[in-house]
Amino acid sequence: MSEPATPGEALAGAMDLDVVHETRYAYASPVSQAQHLAHLKPLQDDYQQLLDFSLAITPQPDQPVESIDEAGNAQCHFSLARPHDQLCVRATSRVRVAARHAGLQPEASPPWDVLAASLRYVAQAPLQPAVEYAMPSPFVPRLAELREYALPSFPPGRPVAAAALALMHRIFQDFKYESRSTEIETPLARAFAQRRGVCQDFAHLMTGCLRMLGLPARYVSGYLLTRAAGSGEALVGADASHAWVQVWCPGTPGVPPAGAGGGWLALDPTNDLVPGTSHVCLAVGRDFGDVTPLRGVIRGGGRHTLTVGVTTRGRPAAGLLVATVDQPGPAVPGRAATGAP
Repeated sequence: MSEPATPGEALAGAMDLDVVHETRYAYASPVSQAQHLAHLKPLQDDYQQLLDFSLAITPQPDQPVESIDEAGNAQCHFSLARPHDQLCVRATSRVRVAARHAGLQPEASPPWDVLAASLRYVAQAPLQPAVEYAMPSPFVPRLAELREYALPSFPPGRPVAAAALALMHRIFQDFKYESRSTEIETPLARAFAQRRGVCQDFAHLMTGCLRMLGLPARYVSGYLLTRAAGSGEALVGADASHAWVQVWCPGTPGVPPAGAGGGWLALDPTNDLVPGTSHVCLAVGRDFGDVTPLRGVIRGGGRHTLTVGVTTRGRPAAGLLVATVDQPGPAVPGRAATGAP
């Protein structure tokens, strides 16, 4: 098992990323009351340090409350009890990001079938918290077709990280990224059948495939640098909030050790890469519903117009402004529940 890095070691070669995420609602008629929940403050750990954060809400809310949810995500509840016909939520972050999977050795991970078997329920046996993420969830139901699709990448005994990478490559090759091809409420079965979608669908698809094999997988919301250095090639999902996947790979060299949030290997099937210093993690959950950047319940408002914009820029921890690309490896407008990838 790899040894945990100290914060100084982990942040060597890090990038500083500046992110501005703005969500605007324009309502046809006044909203008299509103309750909102935001997941807009980036996570912190040994590989991602939050240097600065501000959340500006107009109109000013009544008694915003910050808290930490069950998965360790920062969240903010706020309410508006006076009429308003517009809402603007602007989150500004500066984050120092290091490559958490430097030195990854996929072939040294445990066999996927042995790992899955170790997570099955046994009376009076200790509970492994990762088991929660092997269960179906509202946006990622059990679908037999996902198991059939995943199995060619998971022959018996194959190391779990190597198999997950192979699955990611196949999803990238077999599914087409197409902006506006799905909506937030589009069922996963339909996205799978049509073989196209946006980054939310790619992440849900890969998550569902892994769970159908008994493997824990988490949905990750966050941000991605806009363009790669040198070529200037656009990275998919870079102009809105992005989504990717984490698969449970304990004891794998290049994966932070289990405990305190470790043991998870991040994979971005939309771009066919292992996230490095170009991805900012906002929140993790079972699926998009757990980590929606902004959602709420309102009284009144009628029809509304939603506009979401994300700008992400990066620089070496002490250097000139640049953009960078992650390990080898398509932007989408915000959709109805605010900032969906």
